[in-house]
Amino acid sequence: MMDTKFKKSFKKDFPASIVVFLVALPLCLGIALASGAPLYSGIISGIIGGVVVGTLSNSALGVSGPAAGLAVIVLNAITDLGGFEIFLVSVILAGLIQLVMGILKAGIIAYYFPSSVIKGMLAGIGVLIFYKQIPNALGAINFEAIKSGITINVAIITTISLGILLFWQTKFIQKIGFLAMIPGALLAVAVGILLQLFALPINTDFLVKIPVATSPAEFFNNFTFPNFSQGLSNPDVYTTAIVIAVVASLETLLCVEASDKQDPLKRTTSTNKELIAQGVGNMCAGFIGGLPVTQVIVRSSANQQAGGQSKLSTILHGILLFISILLIPTLLNKIPLATLAAILLIVGYKLANPSTFKKMYQEGLDQFIPFVITIVGIVATDLLMGIGLGIAVAIFIILRNNYKVPYFLEKTNKGEVASYFIELSEDVTFLNKASVLKVLDKIPEKSQVTINASKTQFIHLDIIEIIQDFAIKAENKEIKLTLIDLDLKLHKHDKPLPHINVVKS
Repeated sequence: MMDTKFKKSFKKDFPASIVVFLVALPLCLGIALASGAPLYSGIISGIIGGVVVGTLSNSALGVSGPAAGLAVIVLNAITDLGGFEIFLVSVILAGLIQLVMGILKAGIIAYYFPSSVIKGMLAGIGVLIFYKQIPNALGAINFEAIKSGITINVAIITTISLGILLFWQTKFIQKIGFLAMIPGALLAVAVGILLQLFALPINTDFLVKIPVATSPAEFFNNFTFPNFSQGLSNPDVYTTAIVIAVVASLETLLCVEASDKQDPLKRTTSTNKELIAQGVGNMCAGFIGGLPVTQVIVRSSANQQAGGQSKLSTILHGILLFISILLIPTLLNKIPLATLAAILLIVGYKLANPSTFKKMYQEGLDQFIPFVITIVGIVATDLLMGIGLGIAVAIFIILRNNYKVPYFLEKTNKGEVASYFIELSEDVTFLNKASVLKVLDKIPEKSQVTINASKTQFIHLDIIEIIQDFAIKAENKEIKLTLIDLDLKLHKHDKPLPHINVVKS
């Protein structure tokens, strides 16, 4: 049975890992460049994020690696501390702090972020991804260069790559078995290489750039090791470690929340286990010359959209990164940035899909305003500032409602069957996410559960989503669920789910 499950997962995880690899490769290099660090440091972190963190984490779709949100912090730290080797000591210490945070179960903070802010974060990142790829898509070094003209050959490659990617998502292709097995991104990259080599030559400025080692000695010379003698005696190293640990943990927890919301199977990641995995990953990165790692939403979203099923796709993408720099760096350097831009343009559009804006507006201003504020804040400032603004607005809106005890719980036993009666209070807000999630997760298999919302005047969308996820999982756990005055509109094949009974009081 395990072999069958693995084979079924591998058929979808391997193609997804190729897509994630193609998305991760330029991001790893670009973030290293923006951080003022050796280019190999970005690749090293990508490998560690995939293999080490991916193995230790129980996040089904989350992908870890170097994060753009830390680039400015890393750049300033390397300069202030006096060198990359000293900075690596901070990365090791930051990982140790995260490890301790996970052991102390500090991951619970993830449950206190409203879904409107999480969805705003995803959409805001989508807008930025789309916007920042425009120069690469048009064959310009930056936006200023676009005013002087675009590179026609690059624009044509972008157009062809987009056409392949979009066509490969159509039902026509998906119905043809052997074609559906070929990842659209891989095909687009192969066509892009052939076009720029034989039909549409382009400047090397618009190609991937990976350091090429001509010998084993040269390969290992690309690794940098920490300077403990100067690092451990420098007080600023410890301050930097705390900053990295806090920011990296916050970004990771936000991405975990977002990745879980994108999971069609509604699996829940252990945030404490994720912090432990990230801590071990950062300690490994610091020891061999890598940048700090976090779970990153762009690669995680690409993984989900490419059909990833389990963390196997994350691990495989890390292995592919290692194989690529070891065996085929010259071939990778022939990939047009235009093709990678096309992949990211589609990822960005899916994250900031207009239908998402419409749906959030239909859910009411209490959801829509924090959603929009988060997007504007991220685009106008940075990721953490945007999230902070969104949370501030969401809290202000919630505080207008009277915050009360979220539920009353009564447990009884009828023979060997446990029966749970949960009566929701008058107002249930997103601040109640942790307690509601905790009580539902502890309900054992084959129980009888009644959730009564007859006295509830306001229930936040986040709580509804938690109950919806529980209702979906309840079928597999053989839990009989009764909902009173709480119609979640859960159906399968246009028929009500048999394990759920919806009652009107």
